[in-house]
Amino acid sequence: MFVIMEEGAAEAQIEAVIGRLITAGFNVHRSTGAVHTVLGCVGPKEELDPGVIELMAGVRECRRVITPYKLAGRNFNPGGTTFSVRGVEIGGSHVVSIGGPCSVESEAQIELAASQVAQAGAKGLRGGAFKPRSSPYSFQGLGEDGLRLLRAAADRHGLFAVSEVMDQTQIPMMERYVDVFQVGARNMQNFNLLKELGKSRLPVLLKRGIAATVEELLLSAEYLLSGGNYNVILCERGIRTFETYTRNTMDISAIPVIKKLSHLPIMADPSHGTGRRDNVIPMARAAVAAGADGLLVEMHPDPDNAVSDGAQSLLPGQFTDMMRQVRLIAAAVGRTA
Repeated sequence: MFVIMEEGAAEAQIEAVIGRLITAGFNVHRSTGAVHTVLGCVGPKEELDPGVIELMAGVRECRRVITPYKLAGRNFNPGGTTFSVRGVEIGGSHVVSIGGPCSVESEAQIELAASQVAQAGAKGLRGGAFKPRSSPYSFQGLGEDGLRLLRAAADRHGLFAVSEVMDQTQIPMMERYVDVFQVGARNMQNFNLLKELGKSRLPVLLKRGIAATVEELLLSAEYLLSGGNYNVILCERGIRTFETYTRNTMDISAIPVIKKLSHLPIMADPSHGTGRRDNVIPMARAAVAAGADGLLVEMHPDPDNAVSDGAQSLLPGQFTDMMRQVRLIAAAVGRTA
C-alpha cells in the first residue's frame, strides 16, 4: 500500500508513520515530492487496515496498491521522477539524447564519435565494452579497455557515459567508468543482476525485453527500486512480432502507456527498434511526439565498417539532422531537446 502525507507534515509525524509500518512488517520506501511525501509500503499479505494509518497525525490518505509493481507505479510518485546525471536532468522538460556506436572499437573511433555527438547537441555518449551477441564468434567488445576509452572521450567532450552491464560481477569495475548502467533486452529478467544493480546508486537504463509486456518491464524495474535504487530509466527498444522487414517492431504506443502507469522516465531506442538506418529518424520523431523523455541512438563515424550494428547506425550528418528535427517536435509538444 502507499501512504500520502499531508502537505507540510512534520518530519516527526513522517517518522512515526514509518515506524508503525516497519513494526507491522513492511519495507518502507520514501518519495518526497514538491508538495507531499509518499511512503510506498511492501510487506506481509495480511496488510494493515488503511484506516488505522489514516488516523495517524499528518496522514492525508492511505490506499492499498492493486498493481503488482508497487514502487514503479505512478502512485508512488505522481509528479514523475526526475534526477540528474552529471548535471543533466533526466525526466524533466528537456528531451535528453544519447548517441554513439554500438561498440567501442578504438580510441580514434570513440573520440570522433564523442565529438560528433557533442556537436549535435546530445548529452550522453553510449558505447558497449561487453557485447551480448547471438553468435559466440562475433565481436564481444574490448572489455575494461573499452570502458577507459569511453570514459576519456566522454570527459573530453562534456558528456555522460552509458554502457551495458552483462553480469553482476562487472558492477564494481564498471562503476569506476560509467555514469549510467544499461541493462539490455536479453537481461531484462536477469533478476540476480537487477538485485545487485538495486544496491548501486548509479542510474540504470532498463531496456524492454524482445517479447516482454509493459507489466513485465515494470516488474523488472521493481527489482531495482525495491533494492533502493530509484534512479531508473525505462527504454522502449522494439519487440519481436511476425513482421520481418524491420529487426523489431517499434512499439511507440508503449511510451504513453508507461507514462500513465509509471512515474519513471522513459527513453526510446529507434536503432534497435527498427534495425534499419532509414527508419531511425522517423521513429525518433514519433517517440518524442509520443512523450519520450529521451532517445538512445546508435551513431558511428563509419557505419559501413562498424564491427557491430552498422546497418542501424546513423551517419554523423544524419545524427545532426535527427537532433534538429526532434527539437522541432519537442517544441510542438511543449518541451525542449
